[in-house]
Amino acid sequence: MTHTPLLIDRAPLPGGSVETWTLNDPASRNALSEAMVDALLAACERAAADAGLRGVVLRGAGGHFCAGGSLGGFAKTIGQPLAAGEADPLVPLNRRFGTLLQALCALPQWLIVAVEGAAMGGGFGLVCCADQVLAHSGAQFATPEVTLGIVPAQIAPFVVRRLGQAVARRCLLTGERWDVATAQRAGLVDEVVAGDMEAAVQTAIARHAAAAPQAVAATKRLLQAQTDTPLPALLDAAAMAFAQALRGPEALQGLAAFAARKAPPWSAKL
Repeated sequence: MTHTPLLIDRAPLPGGSVETWTLNDPASRNALSEAMVDALLAACERAAADAGLRGVVLRGAGGHFCAGGSLGGFAKTIGQPLAAGEADPLVPLNRRFGTLLQALCALPQWLIVAVEGAAMGGGFGLVCCADQVLAHSGAQFATPEVTLGIVPAQIAPFVVRRLGQAVARRCLLTGERWDVATAQRAGLVDEVVAGDMEAAVQTAIARHAAAAPQAVAATKRLLQAQTDTPLPALLDAAAMAFAQALRGPEALQGLAAFAARKAPPWSAKL
């Protein structure tokens, strides 16, 4: 029987759907194998072109979120130098994970990450791509790469974007483990869930579903561009996005609903 590294479940929302993407390798605490990275990239590519998809929830199976990168396939390469002139196959494999992190950040839909158990290394990087992070009160977070003689290569820019330089240096250069309270103080976690995670996820979905889909997509594009676009060009793009939104159907529906004290057609009840 073929193992499915990523489970995808689709449920209806007003004006579209929401998908839950579940990392599915409980035996490894959902370590990021090549197959899992490929499945996530394929899901991101499909979602980016899916006008009916309003949001994504990313979580892990078996009581853990993600234990980080899977080094099982690289066991024979550890400590082994390359022959002269040999191209290193580890480089494109590692870079592909960076491509995944970029794709998650660039999703036009809102992305909720629900963390239970461990979120380590590459799993920590996945968390940094979220628009909202829910974490169970027993969750644990760390970037332990440097304590293992490894570089947190692809996740580092995303950790800096999420946490800022000072906090990113602290966690990336020490590999210290954070409980959920520390992660919340650092800005990694938005909401701590002491009870039922599923109920918390549904509440978060309803909260995000109050926002118009195209307005969300345009806002996320602006947020994504902020890090690498000069401010004048960014403000020009923002003005264009504002004008396009105001002239579009969502603003017409949303402002009319506000004036009538009704919910807009895309809104889900809490």
